[in-house]
Amino acid sequence: MTPSRFFPLPLLRGIGAAFPARPAAAVRGRADSPILSPGWNCWRTARTDRAAFLVDGCAYFAALSRALEGARRSIMIVGWDFDGRIRLDPERDTETLGDRLRRMVEAQPDLEVRILVWSTAVLHGPSGTTELLIGNRWQDHPRITLTLDTTHPIYAAHHQKIVCIDGNLCFVGGMDLTVDRWDTHDHLSDDPRRVTPDGSTYGPVHDTHLLLDGEAARAVCTLARRRWQEATGEEVTFRPNADDLWPAGLEPDVRDSDIGISRVMPTWGSRAAVSESPRLTADALRAARRSIFIEAQYLTADFVGEVLEARLKEPDGPDVVAVVSRATHTLPEHLIMGENRNRLIRRLTKADRYDRFRIYHPVVPSEGEACAVLIHSKLILVDDRYVRIGSSNLNNRSIGLDTELDISIEAQNEATRTAIAALRDRLIAEHLGQAPADVARLMAEEGSLVRVIERLNSGARHLKPFDAIDDMKGAKRPVMMTPILDPRRPFEPDWLLRLRGSKRA
Repeated sequence: MTPSRFFPLPLLRGIGAAFPARPAAAVRGRADSPILSPGWNCWRTARTDRAAFLVDGCAYFAALSRALEGARRSIMIVGWDFDGRIRLDPERDTETLGDRLRRMVEAQPDLEVRILVWSTAVLHGPSGTTELLIGNRWQDHPRITLTLDTTHPIYAAHHQKIVCIDGNLCFVGGMDLTVDRWDTHDHLSDDPRRVTPDGSTYGPVHDTHLLLDGEAARAVCTLARRRWQEATGEEVTFRPNADDLWPAGLEPDVRDSDIGISRVMPTWGSRAAVSESPRLTADALRAARRSIFIEAQYLTADFVGEVLEARLKEPDGPDVVAVVSRATHTLPEHLIMGENRNRLIRRLTKADRYDRFRIYHPVVPSEGEACAVLIHSKLILVDDRYVRIGSSNLNNRSIGLDTELDISIEAQNEATRTAIAALRDRLIAEHLGQAPADVARLMAEEGSLVRVIERLNSGARHLKPFDAIDDMKGAKRPVMMTPILDPRRPFEPDWLLRLRGSKRA
């Protein structure tokens, strides 16, 4: 029995039609046709003086640790989850993040710390529930405020991951300041440093984040302030800090570049729904000329499948390589995210007429069976011209139910192209246990992302194909309960969301 017998077919298919290519991008593949379009697929573009790609928790936490020491007036943290018990450096830190924030406000008389966490993280997040609900002694200070954000529809999540320092520096990406996020680039199967505050160990995890300064950072901080005001009613003004807050010793990957800021927000109060990020995803995938590289925790959104399916049927289309998590943590996640991923894999494999599609999950050596690496990043990289790093998963709820924030860099000069290509080579090299220089050399020789990976994918640390590719007789359309368990929009009608939001305000 087909899903359409139970749910209207538009709920399950045709999502790509909701994000048609904008008129300016009608001619696919033109090098002079920009992907970013303010007001369509991004809120705005803004200039960043410096940007750094932070790969894995060790890089993000280390850069954040150094940047925090420069804070003099404000630290604002917005997250899906937060746990003050973590240590930014598990090897060297003697104090927790919470104790560190307390020490900093005591040492800096003008410093204020505000932490905004999705309210339902107390049930769904990996953090300590007691600390979020009741508090901890590090929070007992008049200039430290932790608030649970309830301004969201039923079943929706505030999924953005932002840290703003003095209004002039920001971190944005896929990582919350919570447990189960820190890991090194080695992703060892058994690393004693990967331990939660309660002493539990967790497996290897891969993620990506981005550091920005300049006008772009100030724009992101504006969004964070708006989130805070909507949740608490407090209007916050960041007083400028003339100091250079960039972490000492961290070399920027990109300089003097415009970046795109894209959001997903459901209707709430007077705010209309915003779906810039999925539009940008569709436009970026359509714009690829040679290669699409994806890192995603989930790959289930039907509109992504529609765009990739069309690209794979083109005789001169791009290589499409996706590195996706194999693990699912709960039964609903397994039944919906895991099964729909497998069905989309079969669908794209069937469309792959010219042998240009590969989808893998990474593994590292371990005693006995190889150990799977959890992919938590939300990254799309197109050719050497475009990269997106942020919080949006490639699932349905990131289309219009959850609150998301993504940052894109589109190359405007050769230096930025080189930086984007270097990030691609670095990520592939990490998954394969190879040197980035070897990946770059083979890319120059082969000109094909698929062929490069196949030439290097023979070590103990490697990318493993999904089993669904071997089961092409299996189902290819979304499972029946998808609109219920992975919805694209809130269940409540817009008038009720406007009413609830206005009452909150």
